[in-house]
Amino acid sequence: MMLALRLARRELRGGVRGLRIVLACLALGVAAIAAVGTLREGVARGLAADGSRILGGDIEVQGGSQPLPETLRAWLRARGARISDVVTMRSMLVAPSGERMLVELKAVDDAWPLVGTAAFDPPQALAQTLGGQGIAVEGLVMDRLGVRPGDTLRLGHLPMQLRGTATAEPDRVATPSIFGPRALIALADLPATGLEQPGAILEHRLRAVLPAGADTGRMIRDLRAAFPEQGWRLREARNAAPAVARFIDRTSLFMTLVGLTALLVGGIGVANGTRAWLEARHRSIATLRCLGASGRLVFAVALIQVMALSALGVLAGLAVGAALPALASRFLRDVLPVPPVPGVFPAPLALAAAYGLLTAATFALWPLARTMRIPGAALFRDPLVPARVRLRGPLLAANAVLGAGLVGLTVAAADDRGFALWFCAAAAGTLGLFRAGGWAMTALAARAPHAGRPWARLGLSNLHRPGNATPLMLVSLGLGLSTLAAVALIQGNLRRQVLEQLPERAPSFFFIDIQNDQMDRFRQVLTEQPGVQEVQEVPSLRARVVAVNGVPADRVRATPDTTWALRGDRGLTYAARPPEGTRLVAGQWWPADYAGPPLVSFDANLAKGWGVHLGDTIRVNVLGRDIDLRVASLRDIAWRTLGINFTLIASPGLLERAPHTHIATVRVDPASQGAVLRAVTDALPNVSGIRVEDVLRTVSDLLGQIGAALAATGSLTLAAGALVLAGAVAAGQSGRIRQAVILKSLGATRAQIRAAWLVEFGLLGACAGLIAAAVGTAASYGVVHFVMGTDWAFLPGTLAATVLSCIVLMLVFGYAGTAAALRAKAAPLLRNE
Repeated sequence: MMLALRLARRELRGGVRGLRIVLACLALGVAAIAAVGTLREGVARGLAADGSRILGGDIEVQGGSQPLPETLRAWLRARGARISDVVTMRSMLVAPSGERMLVELKAVDDAWPLVGTAAFDPPQALAQTLGGQGIAVEGLVMDRLGVRPGDTLRLGHLPMQLRGTATAEPDRVATPSIFGPRALIALADLPATGLEQPGAILEHRLRAVLPAGADTGRMIRDLRAAFPEQGWRLREARNAAPAVARFIDRTSLFMTLVGLTALLVGGIGVANGTRAWLEARHRSIATLRCLGASGRLVFAVALIQVMALSALGVLAGLAVGAALPALASRFLRDVLPVPPVPGVFPAPLALAAAYGLLTAATFALWPLARTMRIPGAALFRDPLVPARVRLRGPLLAANAVLGAGLVGLTVAAADDRGFALWFCAAAAGTLGLFRAGGWAMTALAARAPHAGRPWARLGLSNLHRPGNATPLMLVSLGLGLSTLAAVALIQGNLRRQVLEQLPERAPSFFFIDIQNDQMDRFRQVLTEQPGVQEVQEVPSLRARVVAVNGVPADRVRATPDTTWALRGDRGLTYAARPPEGTRLVAGQWWPADYAGPPLVSFDANLAKGWGVHLGDTIRVNVLGRDIDLRVASLRDIAWRTLGINFTLIASPGLLERAPHTHIATVRVDPASQGAVLRAVTDALPNVSGIRVEDVLRTVSDLLGQIGAALAATGSLTLAAGALVLAGAVAAGQSGRIRQAVILKSLGATRAQIRAAWLVEFGLLGACAGLIAAAVGTAASYGVVHFVMGTDWAFLPGTLAATVLSCIVLMLVFGYAGTAAALRAKAAPLLRNE
């Protein structure tokens, strides 16, 4: 070993020219994984450090649409807590010009915010901003409504003076505003607006800051024991933003796997770079073998050098990955939910280093094994006819252990281990598919009929000549393009679901919070308006799922895609007959005159995710009262129709007598939409109109941003593939120079040689593009159909762009390689030979 270390150190003095691709590939993949892990850790620590600020206190009690009782406030005050009430809802804000806009309304009391500081422009205190029927809005509201501070806006029935813009809201996590921007008012002004009606869609929250040293967990347990019959949601500061934490975890998982894909592509570069480096050193290796060096000694020398340089590449990647989040946080300030805590975090960096070293060892071991199995004489022949070597015994076992270790580390480090395991299986299958495609292409090229043109025959023969790099080039470029093709297809399907697949008779508006005594006036207003084509209305109640088959909602073992329905209030309606278009998949609808215990028709997808079957019981809290609903049927809900659909439709009777509002959909001619919205909201100020077109435009923009982020992240794999492809072209450059010299000596023109090589690279690009299109199609189908649970569509234009991109990239690299080879002079090379 000491001799191997001395020889390796001496040879490393000569530089790392032959292993630069290895360094670059490892640095790129490790940097991506380290950056994602560091950013995730920084955001997680930011959430933990700012938990109280994000939550608005140490404890939050969510009461849904029901006001929280005074006994709760008295209970908390008796234990030394400072409390604050907040109510959130959606409403229409009307400008003096008559223009109106849907806003996310937040009503706060004088104690708000308990943690952090609110800021306004122009700078002023909270009481000065919101006192005396004042309102503060986001800047977007002022731009769209054309208003300025001092103007009078109407909110419900109440005229309010615009005092300025809200520039800092400490308890608001950065999230996209789907329905509208924020507006802030004083809680004392909310009753005068007329918006807080029974059954209205709103959320009551109470925040509490506990005395110093108080045990938050014990306080929550005591609170549950003191109010056992309440269906409140209780949260503490360490779980201030569970939805944000889940989003960060899932995004980090995806980006880590993309980084790992780039690292796997880089692994191909490691194998290719190691092989090229060994071929360049075949004379010195042959000399060592002829002088009596054992195969183990030569192998040890090469392994020490490769792993030393791999460690250097990993360190470079770690340095870049640790520095990138600080730079990224400046540009992503408005996207990240909380400012990440800056710092160097050992855990994500150690994980990235482990990925890099395992990848380097796994992919370098096979080409390094050639140094042990080939005698000196064979190494002299290698430049012409490379000897084939297969791993045996300990080396084969070591390679298998390293590969298993890489898979095990990926699965163990992932939050969703099932998804990570599927990723590993798909990556291995994709690598095998491209390798098999290379072998098939080599075989087909060898058996292809002779082309009429000499350059065409030469191009085909290059695909199957001894020592060809056909499989390697396919893998190098194909894996990155497969990732981009999958991302493009997923993005295209999502956009298609949102925009292109909407029904022609989709409603123009959703009107919410229509009171029972306002229905006649609502119908009258619509009857008087021209352009109204269709109106549908249903009763609406707000319900919170309390338990499923006796299991509390927060303990139900639901699938990740269905847990959303267990949080917060859900829409609930009742109907004697099935709504139009209802498709039952199990059970039967109750009779029209049914008068027994409450029954419910439930969403079949949620039932599957919750493990709910016919006859099971779902307990919901409606207006503070717990009601048990027995599942009588399961429905397949077509949410894409944009009609009025509810996850829970109960039998009439008990719920029919409860206070509730109505929801209506209205389809209007495009030219009449503004007039209809003004007429309804002027006649019924508490009613909010949600324009479907505006929501879809916002969702479309959001999808565009997500798609751009996914494409940018997926480009890492393409960058790694380009590096590997460049290495593959460079590795074969000496052979191409020799081939060009011989052909020119035999009378071939530059144009013929260039055409032959472009035929070779063009066919390689077409084959890689077709396989990448197939892999991307399969991957996108799996994600869209099984993970997102939506319909998938074949998008030929996206796949055609993938294939074309692959051909263009391969031709560009091929042309760059041929241009250098064609410039080589024949005389010096022939004299040296």
